[in-house]
Amino acid sequence: MSSGGTRTDAVGLGLLGCADIAIRKVLPALAATPGSGLRLAAVASRTPERAKEVAVRFGARAVTDYPELLTDPEVEAVYIPLPPALRAPWVRAALDAGKHVFAEKPLTTDPKETAALTALAESAGLVLMENYMFVHHSQHQYVRTLVADGAIGELRTLQAAFTIPPRPATDHRLRSDLGGGALLDGAGYPVRAAQFFLGDDLTVLGASLKPHETHDVDIAGDALLRHPDGVTAHISFGMEHFYVSRYQLLGSTGQITVDHAFTTPPDHRPVIRVDRHNHQELRTLPTDDQCANTLTHFATAIRTGTPTDTTTSIAQSRIIETIRTAATARTGSMETSR
Repeated sequence: MSSGGTRTDAVGLGLLGCADIAIRKVLPALAATPGSGLRLAAVASRTPERAKEVAVRFGARAVTDYPELLTDPEVEAVYIPLPPALRAPWVRAALDAGKHVFAEKPLTTDPKETAALTALAESAGLVLMENYMFVHHSQHQYVRTLVADGAIGELRTLQAAFTIPPRPATDHRLRSDLGGGALLDGAGYPVRAAQFFLGDDLTVLGASLKPHETHDVDIAGDALLRHPDGVTAHISFGMEHFYVSRYQLLGSTGQITVDHAFTTPPDHRPVIRVDRHNHQELRTLPTDDQCANTLTHFATAIRTGTPTDTTTSIAQSRIIETIRTAATARTGSMETSR
């Protein structure tokens, strides 16, 4: 701890659940970023052997189960990558145990639960952060600056899409009891892009959801959002598609297109395409590691006592739920054709 009260030591992080995203992305980024302000202290899994395997690989201790992780004095913050429907109870348990929480997206499957957990964290003086990594990639602030500087005139509309190929039958995203479905899994990216550029005050004008043929989840969808100033956002998402991770900003005098927008690899050099009348510019930006940046942001919030943007998480949860309601109201149930 520094003389001014800001921590200088690394925060002990506990992993609650050995999900794929934790092993494939987050823990490797943590290991490769010694200056993040975090260190992996302990690992818990429903399968003790899996916890031991992950702990050895990343230089941490394996603990018996989730409750033991939450009482471990070396664990000051908890990373929770459990499936959406299992996430909220453990986020609450971690906060009740006095731990800061870094949770995968969506934070919960219910706007009221999201608001309640953020209020709990705030009242306890704890950091609660939802893991949307892409907003911590420098390319998006670059684009936001272009828009603010009038590079495409007045912004008229945003189009954003996140779609992925079909998942294996055993994937948790195809299980409704685990909070599966394209709306909860994929829509958050384009919705968060709309919030990033337009703000949180977005109204859902209409929405459509397509059900999976054999699983009780939605497999694709679209929604039209509107900001009070009249700027609209058309978002698309799905889990039976060609891979797309893109947004476009259409203005009165031009258009900006960003590919590889949401799950940008750390070695990727973003290319920002700016189209104007009879002219196109391709602006290549430096590489950036959005996962490492996100972890550093979380650690900094803990070490400095800086609140994270939970207001945006609450607003997004509300938008997602309203999309579901609008799609259901339109057809009486999820659409059977698309």
